[in-house]
Amino acid sequence: MNNIKKIVFSCVKNIGKEHKNKKLMLPNDKTVLFGANLDSMGIVFLVTDIEQEISQELGLQLALADERAMSQKTSPFRSISTLVKYIEKLVNENKKK
Repeated sequence: MNNIKKIVFSCVKNIGKEHKNKKLMLPNDKTVLFGANLDSMGIVFLVTDIEQEISQELGLQLALADERAMSQKTSPFRSISTLVKYIEKLVNENKKK
């Protein structure tokens, strides 16, 4: 699952460069995404970028911002670690199909 983490970090860094946000340009597992560093539109751009990269790198079509994600007790978009865990879960479920 190291590929997923690399994809997320790469996309977060790119969004950080676009928004000139140093915390996002130098991310770590605990980097907060939604609220502190990204607004709703920033999350939309990040999710779109990650979905495209997963499609290209892993050949999977995932919808990260769906009803399931929004209904979780802890938002998967809260931090990098929660987002990576959520994506790993979706990838594993997709592979079982």
